[in-house]
Amino acid sequence: MRFRQVHLDFHTSEHIGDIGKKFDKKQFQTALKKGHINSITLFSICHHGWAYHPSQANEIHPHLDFDLLGAQIQAAHEIGVKTPIYLSAGLDEKMAHRHPEWLVRNLDESTTWAKDFTEPGYHKMCMSSPYLDYLVKQIEEVCKNYDADGIFLDIAGVQPCYCQNCIAKREELGLNPYDENDVLKHAEMVYKRYAEKTRAAVDKYKPNLPLFHNGGHIRQGRRDLVNYNTHLELESLPTGGWGYDHFPFSARYCQGLGVDYLGMTGKFHGSWGEFGGFKHPNALRFEVALAAANGAKCSVGDQLSPSGEMDMVTYDLIGSAYSELEEKEEWLDNVEPVADIAIISPEAYVGDLSTGQMTKVDDSGSGVCRIMLEGKYLFDVIDFESDLSKYKVIILPDVIRADIDFAKRLREFCDCGGKVLATGKSALYENSNEFCLNLGAEWIKENPYKPDYFRPLEKIKGMGDTGYIMYGNGEKIRCIGNELGIRENPYFNRTRAHFCSHQHTPNSCEYGGAGMTEGKDGIYIAWNIFADYAQSGELHLKQMAIFALDRLLDSAKTLKTNLPAQGIVTLMKQNDRLICHLLYASPVKRGNGIEVIEDILPIYNVELAIKTDKKINKVYLAPQKEDIDFTYDDGYISVKLDKIECHQMVVFE
Repeated sequence: MRFRQVHLDFHTSEHIGDIGKKFDKKQFQTALKKGHINSITLFSICHHGWAYHPSQANEIHPHLDFDLLGAQIQAAHEIGVKTPIYLSAGLDEKMAHRHPEWLVRNLDESTTWAKDFTEPGYHKMCMSSPYLDYLVKQIEEVCKNYDADGIFLDIAGVQPCYCQNCIAKREELGLNPYDENDVLKHAEMVYKRYAEKTRAAVDKYKPNLPLFHNGGHIRQGRRDLVNYNTHLELESLPTGGWGYDHFPFSARYCQGLGVDYLGMTGKFHGSWGEFGGFKHPNALRFEVALAAANGAKCSVGDQLSPSGEMDMVTYDLIGSAYSELEEKEEWLDNVEPVADIAIISPEAYVGDLSTGQMTKVDDSGSGVCRIMLEGKYLFDVIDFESDLSKYKVIILPDVIRADIDFAKRLREFCDCGGKVLATGKSALYENSNEFCLNLGAEWIKENPYKPDYFRPLEKIKGMGDTGYIMYGNGEKIRCIGNELGIRENPYFNRTRAHFCSHQHTPNSCEYGGAGMTEGKDGIYIAWNIFADYAQSGELHLKQMAIFALDRLLDSAKTLKTNLPAQGIVTLMKQNDRLICHLLYASPVKRGNGIEVIEDILPIYNVELAIKTDKKINKVYLAPQKEDIDFTYDDGYISVKLDKIECHQMVVFE
């Protein structure tokens, strides 16, 4: 995979004429060069269902009179740009109207994406219908006729469906057509068949050609789904609904899967389908640098005008970010992350993975990610198949109960010197309310008071001797180890009959049991502090987590820095050198909750210390290749940077 890619969307209605009339090879090539692009995903089939080339398996767009795809491929290849080819797999509006019996149906027989045909929008196609054979023929055709550098199949995933095809098939298989578990079981079977048939269609003419099935999110804990792909394209447009926390958390999971991957953002102010919207150049610079700092290649989403003419303003924008990336590639390829901490993904835990019953637990994942980034910890996100032994601390955020096997693995990890931080109902057995580890706590019941208060007994940086409000769900526990903090009850729960003040009942200072405990295996905090932090952002929640993590890591923390809270730091190993990435930008809320980056302010006098057993001969800035002074003390290599702006790499050799 290449570092500087563009995903060139081209979903174009049959009600627009003169398709591709302004396509010009030289103009197309000029745009790619201006954007410093070395790979561009081009369209064979769009969501409207039209082909952008002559087709026997489909129909060329009614207002296109030449082979646009072929011309784009030729133009790109002439200047050394690769061309993966896009086919809309899950959406085909032309066939949705011609064959409504091929559509995914909800239980009430409404359609998905657009609920019916009375509103504008696409309708999802069912892969259990004859539509799959129709799609396969299109894939075979494009692989046979075009010099593709990869295949990108969009809108793919496990999809429960109640169409007549699916109902009949479930009855044939002896499944209950309407039972939720059986519906999901069948959906998994349908997706497996889709993945196998599309792979075979590619291999028929282009064996081993790169293939990716895009579902808009890389599902954590579903390595079986990952394995259908040759690589991963992590879609994460910050202004398109993903936000700036989604990519770092998802990227830390992708890094551990052993496959090449890219981070996909967009040039849009908002999201896909936006014409005439542009994000600030500084935002794109930061997003591209963020992908690089997490060991990812990069792809920027664009949308081609129906005329076929490339928008030069867009490629000036992309080029401003990719020109910087191009200079850094020497230090970005073939890297692996260095991490002290592993977070068990809440998404990987929730649900029965055998049937795809998986719920995204956004708040716990987002909250723990935010605290890790702000606390400047080196962390991975892992699932239950991951190796635990290479980490110093495992975090079980809020919801991670343990079955017998996982409990055994956690105890083995702790017996070898590892530590665990658990919160909420984490570290309880799946089928009982006993802790699977010695965290100094014994579970009693769910705490009846909400909210209640936490009072630290140990000195926690930034916190004093007072009760701190805890809005979220809590667990009532008994301390059987070292009590680090206590729970204090309010006078009463707020009800119609009993309330006080504007918001919640004050602290009675009545002892309500332990709030933070410590045992030989780690530390337990009796609230869902990570979900709470995602929802409320209260400072003391972060301070509690940082206190616990620093206590567990003790002197084993690999990296220390004074980079401000909004800064991001990662550490990568590349052969025999370490590369530290320092990033800083401050997203601000604009409009209806959209986070944007406009101003990137320089940060001065940044201190950085790396703990390593490796002999370091020199430290320098990249890509500048400018040597900087360093000192060695107490196992840490320390440097001071006069200034960083957006993104700076520090190389230790």
